[in-house]
Amino acid sequence: MENNVDKITLLDEEGVETEFDVLTKLDIEDNEYVIVVPSDSADSEEEAIALKIIKDEEGNDVLATIEDEEEFQMVAEAYEAVFQD
Repeated sequence: MENNVDKITLLDEEGVETEFDVLTKLDIEDNEYVIVVPSDSADSEEEAIALKIIKDEEGNDVLATIEDEEEFQMVAEAYEAVFQD
């Protein structure tokens, strides 16, 4: 995924489109992740969502939820380290 993406639109399980602002992209251990928040969110810290960037069969970027608790914790810690001003 390109580093200069500011917004993405995702479909939920019911086919509803939601626009998200991309807060940051993280490269961790040969994997790529994005941290996003709903564009209409008033509190970005509370509603931040971490997604893993994977490739589909055609080589296209696909965003997936992080199911593994250890992997999620690693991404959360990296995000906090980047934004702990």
